[in-house]
Amino acid sequence: MQIEFDILTLFPEMVEGFFASSMLARGQKNGLIDIRTHQLRDWTTDKHNKTDELPYGGGAGMVMKPEPIFAAVEQLRRPQTKVLYLAPDGVPLSSRLARELVQEEHLILLSGHYEGVDQRVRDELVDLEVSIGDYVLTNGTLAAAVVVDCVSRFIPGFLGDEKSLTEESFMSTLLGFPQYTRPADFRGMRVPEVLLSGDHAAIAKWRREQQIAKTKQLRPDLLDH
Repeated sequence: MQIEFDILTLFPEMVEGFFASSMLARGQKNGLIDIRTHQLRDWTTDKHNKTDELPYGGGAGMVMKPEPIFAAVEQLRRPQTKVLYLAPDGVPLSSRLARELVQEEHLILLSGHYEGVDQRVRDELVDLEVSIGDYVLTNGTLAAAVVVDCVSRFIPGFLGDEKSLTEESFMSTLLGFPQYTRPADFRGMRVPEVLLSGDHAAIAKWRREQQIAKTKQLRPDLLDH
């Protein structure tokens, strides 16, 4: 399977290096993902390539105009396309949502800028609004990159070792367990003996206990699900 990502942004250079590195670069080379970044100004029609205007009704900041966004989405969209808008007031990005999005063939990710986009864009073009956290960034380009990275990891074969997914935080209602590697003794700090025992049942039990304790301490809300 392959997922195509088209990212609409005013700052494509912010993420192009990110997509050309590490696992995302390998995923593209292996044909599992296809990532394209687009400069939204390319769809403007005025001589100044203007993408924003003052908001009707007054207020601080600028709002992204609907014309270039509609033109871009209408050119890129296909029957199977899902359009995502990255905004702090969207639904929270989660492993569950990423597993749903990995079933899509083509995602257009619209990055919000300034005070956001004209509401008509959200009403008429956007299928899903996504937030990566309860905070505001200078623009949504980094959020779009986070979505691409998060979703791509669920493509079969993307990670190589599928065990990597099942043992991670947020793949269940528990956070991840502590990880150790060589040396067994570093500056007097020793790896827990159970991990050196070779007793897989005991190791699994210890890891589960560590997950529960960590979740209770840091994210007790997860235990309510």
